[in-house]
Amino acid sequence: MMARLVHWLTGVVGAVVVVAFAGREPLPRVWGDDKNAATPSFTAEQVAFFEKDVLPVLQKHCFKCHGDDPEKVKGGLNLTTRAAILQGGDSGPAVHLAQPAASLLLKAIHYQDEAYKMPPKGQLPQADIATLEKWVHAGLPVPAARMGSATAPPHKSRIPDEAKKYWAYQPLKRPAVPEVANPKWVIRNPIDAFIAAPWQAKGLQPVAAADRATLIRRAYYDLIGLPPTPEQIDAFVASTEANAWEKLIDQLLASPHYGEKWGRHWLDVVRYAETNGYERDGPKPFAWRYRDYVIQSFNADKPYNQFIIEQLAGDELDGFHPDAIIATGYYRLGLWDDEPADPLQALYDGYDDIIATTGQAFLATTFNCARCHEHKADPIPQADYYRLLAFFRDIKPYSLTRDVRSPFNLTDITPPAQRAQYEAELQKRNTRLAEVKKAMQAIEDDIIRTLPAEDQRAAEGPDRPQVVRTKVVPKLTGAQQEHYTALRKERTELEKKTTPPGQVLALSVNNCDRTPPATHILIRGSPHAPGKEVQPGFPTVLGLPDPVIPPPRPGQKSSGRRSVLAQWIASADNPLTARVFVNRVWQYHFGKGIVPTANDFGKLGEPPSHPELLDWLASEFIAGGWKLKRLHKLIMMSNTYQLASVAHADNLRIDPANTYLWRFNMRRLTAEEIRDSILAVSGTLNLKQFGPSTYPKIPKEVLAGQSVPGQGWPTSPPEEANRRSIYAHVKRSLRVPILLGFDQPDPDSSCPVRYVTTVPTQSLGLLNGEFANEQAELFAQRLQKEHPNDRAAQVTRAIRLTTGRQPTAEEVKADVAFIQRLEDKHRLTAKQALTQYCLLCLNANEFIYLD
Repeated sequence: MMARLVHWLTGVVGAVVVVAFAGREPLPRVWGDDKNAATPSFTAEQVAFFEKDVLPVLQKHCFKCHGDDPEKVKGGLNLTTRAAILQGGDSGPAVHLAQPAASLLLKAIHYQDEAYKMPPKGQLPQADIATLEKWVHAGLPVPAARMGSATAPPHKSRIPDEAKKYWAYQPLKRPAVPEVANPKWVIRNPIDAFIAAPWQAKGLQPVAAADRATLIRRAYYDLIGLPPTPEQIDAFVASTEANAWEKLIDQLLASPHYGEKWGRHWLDVVRYAETNGYERDGPKPFAWRYRDYVIQSFNADKPYNQFIIEQLAGDELDGFHPDAIIATGYYRLGLWDDEPADPLQALYDGYDDIIATTGQAFLATTFNCARCHEHKADPIPQADYYRLLAFFRDIKPYSLTRDVRSPFNLTDITPPAQRAQYEAELQKRNTRLAEVKKAMQAIEDDIIRTLPAEDQRAAEGPDRPQVVRTKVVPKLTGAQQEHYTALRKERTELEKKTTPPGQVLALSVNNCDRTPPATHILIRGSPHAPGKEVQPGFPTVLGLPDPVIPPPRPGQKSSGRRSVLAQWIASADNPLTARVFVNRVWQYHFGKGIVPTANDFGKLGEPPSHPELLDWLASEFIAGGWKLKRLHKLIMMSNTYQLASVAHADNLRIDPANTYLWRFNMRRLTAEEIRDSILAVSGTLNLKQFGPSTYPKIPKEVLAGQSVPGQGWPTSPPEEANRRSIYAHVKRSLRVPILLGFDQPDPDSSCPVRYVTTVPTQSLGLLNGEFANEQAELFAQRLQKEHPNDRAAQVTRAIRLTTGRQPTAEEVKADVAFIQRLEDKHRLTAKQALTQYCLLCLNANEFIYLD
């Protein structure tokens, strides 16, 4: 009888059990497997408990964010009906009937998970927690009106209308240029009008224009990252041409070294490195091709929208486009754990790196903050993070083994004709290698047949190499031994030829999934707790329709999803892309962006200081074909760019941070500019471009910090080591000391701006470091060669090379006396004294600071 009763209860409403709660009356528990369980019926006592005890708690603490108003609901979770609770939100079902203690709702109110603390402003009183706990364990009893529909469509996260009005999400519109009447201000182009517009209300006045010697030094470092020679400075200062400044800008923009300077900015943003990090920090093969691609793209003034598409979906373009394949190396620049404890977690960490970098680099949006929960500040539901991830789901992991070379991260980009030739050679090599191995095996088999039975059996399995080495080879004699030895030598040589001569490989994405696996919202970001499935989609806040993903073309090695994403990001209709990029350009020219937080245009970032100027520049950038060099010239031709950096007491009191650009911001040279300038003034800078990275000399004390000192750092010959710093190998666990010391960024994540530090180790390194002292000696040799035994001329030349200016007679006299004191008082030789003076020049603020 009891068995039949239990069977009946299970079939209709689930087995009835009693759950004990300390100190309170238990309610009957209605079991079901999940939201698809048969519709239960509840007793009058259970319904009364809900209406009297549970509903007031929900109304007071929960319904504000999880009610039935689609404009206000958060996380896609509606708690107003039983069906909606069981269906759940973006993170999956809120309650599991079969395992109530594991319910997300209970974990949230108990604050058991950092990602889910509900209510977020403070934990519920214990009495309210006990009420909700009792309700969940009882099977969510509700009156019939609150049952809801089990077949209702999933509740989609909605963005409040107020959030949609945020400035960064508004369509880009070209603003009118303001009219400014200021007799002390020359309007050279619309930029000057936008900058001057707020001055009158603020009580600000611009300082005077910079002199020509200052301007040429500023332009050289801003555009090519190298110092002008004294001769170049003199020619510009003496020029009487009205367009001398414009001609200088055009000359520098046409320089092959322009891309080296501006490419380095982009490498900061995309977390460029040539090794994988973690314990072994193995190399990323051919990563340098991506660096060269970036430099060449800037030199060629490639349209920025094309630059975007090539990096995000270059492998999906029609035809043979080796540069576009190299561009997809963008995806492979991040950290990679070659021995993860949790491979699935590592896979999604890799996707997170892509989402974080793509969102911040191109859209200045921190989508990565919504990996585990809704974004805490911006209107980005957790579902949006995974909809974005779905675009990248076709990308295979960096490698499935510890091998840094894999069919997923390398692509053969050899020109077709050249490829056909080496493939024929490779086939010939493989055929011969198979013949050699077969001949060796025949000789080995002859000997194995003479061995004891146990050795013969061992030779049939994985122990064959050991049997051959220990039992077969020692038995070879005479002509057979000579033949075998010759074959083995030939095999070794053939196996070394893994990369055919002329083959060109690129770090890239390759062999992607034509039909990517399903993408699910991961509860609390854990790949072991998948929630709802999602499809590729754009940020909900922009109100765009779902993208249409065309089917892959025949022969295509990817899904085509990334092309759709790239086209949207590169679109003139995207409200963020152009704004974000012109803001970066402005930042690199003036030291601070119109939006200071260049990677975050959201509410956790800072608002724009000149929003109309930002929109005008973005509109002008798009109208100019997304061409960067045109934008440079527009900015540098403005009166704003040509201001001096001198202080003004009244302005400093009103605007100490120079937010409104009443003067130009003085800046220190970047790490690369300091090293390259030292090499330039010492006369040892090698301007060779492109190709595999160099390995500048690193002191043995630094190398000693490695687990295997010197591993992964084969020091280059001096001439190669003295190439520009952008060509120095970027090893995550071992950095060039002078570059690291002067704030070269950590390549583990996107760097929007280099924050300039001033710390003792910088001075100590420039005074005592091996590199600085070696270059000071070479600098002294240059001075002696150019002006033999003429101290005054040597001092004059040293000051001119390091600062660009002409020293005064008193300054030269004092410096000559200083060198003489080094000889007389400190007993230095003439060569040593001049070297110490050169070291002093390399440590001067005038050398490492602009203006």
